[in-house]
Amino acid sequence: MSEAMPSLQSLREDWERALVVVPHPDDMEYGGAAAIARWTGQGKHVAYCLLTSGEAGIDGLSPAEAGPLRETEQRNACLAVGVEVVEFLGMPDGMLEYGLDMRRAITASIRRHRPEILIIVNFRETYGGVMLNQADHIAGGRAALDAARDAGNRWVFTDLVTEGLEPWSGVKEVWVAGSPNATHAVDVTESFEAGLASLREHKAYLDGLGPDSPDPAEFLEGFARQTGQGLGCALAVSMEVLPLQLL
Repeated sequence: MSEAMPSLQSLREDWERALVVVPHPDDMEYGGAAAIARWTGQGKHVAYCLLTSGEAGIDGLSPAEAGPLRETEQRNACLAVGVEVVEFLGMPDGMLEYGLDMRRAITASIRRHRPEILIIVNFRETYGGVMLNQADHIAGGRAALDAARDAGNRWVFTDLVTEGLEPWSGVKEVWVAGSPNATHAVDVTESFEAGLASLREHKAYLDGLGPDSPDPAEFLEGFARQTGQGLGCALAVSMEVLPLQLL
């Protein structure tokens, strides 16, 4: 944690609407929620789209028990950072497969919420070095990247237009939380506690990790301080910024 990140640019904040698309409950809470709290505090509208309900994420609970519980915890986590709109797409936790069905479902969500910024989690094979990423993150993130373009193309998933979901080409950038290729960051010194409170709403999940799991406050603050060094502030959240150009 002592090694400072490279110099980071400030994330743009000249936008009004964002959509978070992640595979699991708690994905955005491990670092990104403090940024969401900052933006909702500015009056921006942020919605969440969860590909799964995280039903395979607690070893001691069956999926039938864990799914509804984790949905409730996610909604409470969102409320802690000022997010009221949360949808769950009901895909199978731990078994996400990149493909047209997933792209279509995310495209529909983007057309429903019409964001300017799409926020996802790291979709690369590792977090940098040898720390492997999860298969769901890789498949879900890549599908979301493609769906950001699909959303603006009338001739892709034409049935969505029949359902009343008109094309939306207004996504300007895709931001990737937890990326090993982070280029930008946002100061969360004032909103860090809200982000921490958001993670702590995932009580059943955190309890399921066992007593040897990292303390949420220590874990998040360590990364936030390291990122803050790259931005020139106390605490920050980093993002990789991918400009979206419809070709």
